[in-house]
Amino acid sequence: MLREDQIEAIDEAARALLENPGIMVEDEEIVSLLLKNGAQAGAQNLVVKIPGKMVDEYMAMAPEKITFSSRSGREQQVTSDSASRFWTGAALFYLYKQGLRLAHRQDLADFSRVIDKLKNVDTVVGISTEDTAPQYRDFVGFRIMAQNTQKHIRALSFTPRGGEAMIEMAKVLAGGRSLREHPLFSMGFTAHGPLRWTKLAIGVYKATSGYGIPCTVNGEPMAGASAPVTLAGNAAVGTAEILGGIVINQLLEPGRPCLFNLGFAHVMDMRKGFAVTGGPENSLMAVTGAQLARRYRLPSVSWMCTDSLHYDAQNSLEKMLAAFTHAQARVSTVWGVGQVESEKTISPVQAVIDNEIIGFVRSYLKGFSVDEESLAVEEVRKVGITGSFLDTEHTFKHFKGSIFEPELLVREQRAIAGERDSLVARAEAMVADILSAPREPVLDEPAERELLRIEKHFSS
Repeated sequence: MLREDQIEAIDEAARALLENPGIMVEDEEIVSLLLKNGAQAGAQNLVVKIPGKMVDEYMAMAPEKITFSSRSGREQQVTSDSASRFWTGAALFYLYKQGLRLAHRQDLADFSRVIDKLKNVDTVVGISTEDTAPQYRDFVGFRIMAQNTQKHIRALSFTPRGGEAMIEMAKVLAGGRSLREHPLFSMGFTAHGPLRWTKLAIGVYKATSGYGIPCTVNGEPMAGASAPVTLAGNAAVGTAEILGGIVINQLLEPGRPCLFNLGFAHVMDMRKGFAVTGGPENSLMAVTGAQLARRYRLPSVSWMCTDSLHYDAQNSLEKMLAAFTHAQARVSTVWGVGQVESEKTISPVQAVIDNEIIGFVRSYLKGFSVDEESLAVEEVRKVGITGSFLDTEHTFKHFKGSIFEPELLVREQRAIAGERDSLVARAEAMVADILSAPREPVLDEPAERELLRIEKHFSS
């Protein structure tokens, strides 16, 4: 973790960039709004310079605590210092029994059903479905997720109109409750840098403002490509983009819940021309993002992934390092459950493995208690020298809370374990069991009909 003076230096560099050269905002209405409220015109068209005083004023409007609701009644309340919540991630491809292919609607439905059963995963994130027209993928995906999970939904955003459709669908799911008080879904967008917010990004933020819907404001700089190759410079550019994006969101809707997201930052592999997602630098950016977010008193976001193409040793190495370092740094929401292949591919088998990794990490970070009951001095005296604790009441009372009990990890003698008894085989079996099990409908018929009606209306 960086020292406080190093975090302060990154913050100061980001603010210096916002003042000179400024940031491009590809929306004349928002440019005018920024200029009217304290920004100055930059040297290029649509570029604005945002002074530090203005950054402070509008950053202070964003709430320190964000609640993510769900239809199951399970809420996630996150702050800049809360324990990590784990979410899935966006993807183009789907990997399961049929092999690798562009993701389809049914894949999103199946994946959502699997996630609904994983206790360590809190949110389902949308994916891009190839059998849906691009301009409809956000709200069609929203409907599919709503039909297959009761967990919080993090929608993808493809168009401003899609944002409007998802708000109408969310109102149906909320059953008359305010989305501001019961945010069943969240959304967000990424700056396409360096130092630029596109017309599409601004359009999505505008279309979804006014409802208290939580949004991630993503700086996704790539060291060596869209930002300096040095990690400090990479962090400074990403932070400038995020601060500018949060100011814009607070101008549109004062008090809108915003998450500070530097944890999607990448580095470029200079030999391969490849965006690295599973390297140590990615974890360093995630940890730095969490520290900066605490400086701004906002929840943070990161992405744990692997560059591996398979369920293999590289996969486990990169996923475990990311899950551990991000959770230890208390990143508020960690994306990437189920992902492989540099964030391009999603897999239900990988999701089940990641669920196990998260449980392992949480068990470690929980530590253990040290008190009279756990020290058990009298129990040791009672059992005596050379005695056994296996059948004592103390052991029976405490063993479930003291020792991590995996669902998938192989803990068998070789003579007992089957030839295919492995982590991957067990994960595959768990996915098959979930998908083959009978299930109750997640939505009632009137709600499902209304979602389909809204989908048809916005698809015409």
